[in-house]
Amino acid sequence: MKSSLCVEAFVQNLAEAIFRRGKRTVSKTPEILILTFLLLLMSPLVQAQSRKYVSQFSHFQSYFNPGLTGYEGSTVRGFVRNQWSGFEGAPQTFFFSTELDFGELAGEIDPALMGKNALSLNLLHDTYGAFRENELMLSYASRVRLTESHNLRLGVGINYQSIRLDGNALTTEEQNDPTLGQYYGTFSDMQLIDANVGIALTHRQYYLSYGVHRVNGGKISSGDKFMEGYPAEQFVQAGFRETITPNLALITNALFRSRKDLPNVVELNIKALLMDKVWIGAGHRFDYATNLQFGFLTKRMKLGYIYEFPMGKSYLLPGSTHEFMVVVNLFKDNEKNKFVPDEVLIW
Repeated sequence: MKSSLCVEAFVQNLAEAIFRRGKRTVSKTPEILILTFLLLLMSPLVQAQSRKYVSQFSHFQSYFNPGLTGYEGSTVRGFVRNQWSGFEGAPQTFFFSTELDFGELAGEIDPALMGKNALSLNLLHDTYGAFRENELMLSYASRVRLTESHNLRLGVGINYQSIRLDGNALTTEEQNDPTLGQYYGTFSDMQLIDANVGIALTHRQYYLSYGVHRVNGGKISSGDKFMEGYPAEQFVQAGFRETITPNLALITNALFRSRKDLPNVVELNIKALLMDKVWIGAGHRFDYATNLQFGFLTKRMKLGYIYEFPMGKSYLLPGSTHEFMVVVNLFKDNEKNKFVPDEVLIW
């Protein structure tokens, strides 16, 4: 239901923008036909748009996999993402998290390797069309040292989601939907509680992880039933980073997402870190979008920006996407570990 609602609301807003701005001289009938054609062409993309995308996913690893909680120490993280800028009802996502590495709290000499436990709290607010979704995740990770430089990390999390449907924002087509139509003109709420799990193999230079959100498929719910469950989603993440020269390091990351009611998604990005102060890079979400990345480090902070534009079968979507992120270290500076002189400071 959510995907259908979102695309129809978007097309409706697009139609209003065309008629309001008066940029065309043809009659409304041909324009309506054009919009209908757009809707048909966009249908494969619609399903994908019910996902919450994060182009800078490598800075928010623990959101996708609780096993990666505390991988970069104790931090406060956040991002703001505005998609299809300039159109009413377009997706907006706000995220905030806090991670605590108990190895850092205990004063371990090398907490990234010697620490054993970490905890995180994640808050996400997402708006899209008539939907308003709030998500609260509490995650715990424990790690076992396998070798002198490798850890096996296991994580679990509790996931609570509250979803509100604004029946006043329904389009004509949605009002005629047998499920959504009964909520027309009212506000409806639905709550779900579920669990997340994850496992990861980590090293200073690379990681490989597998995680699952909503392992129970959203079957434990309360409130109004305007959605039929919330299927589990699988995530595979991997990354590699290497110091090339004292003033240059390269970082690559990949993310694969799979959910039974949506197409699979693959994302890649590559960044160059210059003088441990500034990074530039690019990323690609196959068949959907490409982005350009920029960021810089201060003593305890990482600040990043993404400019994303549609590609492939999503070229019909006007507008661009802007994404801003910040990561603040709570206990350590952005400087190389004295025991690892070739350490890379970002993922």
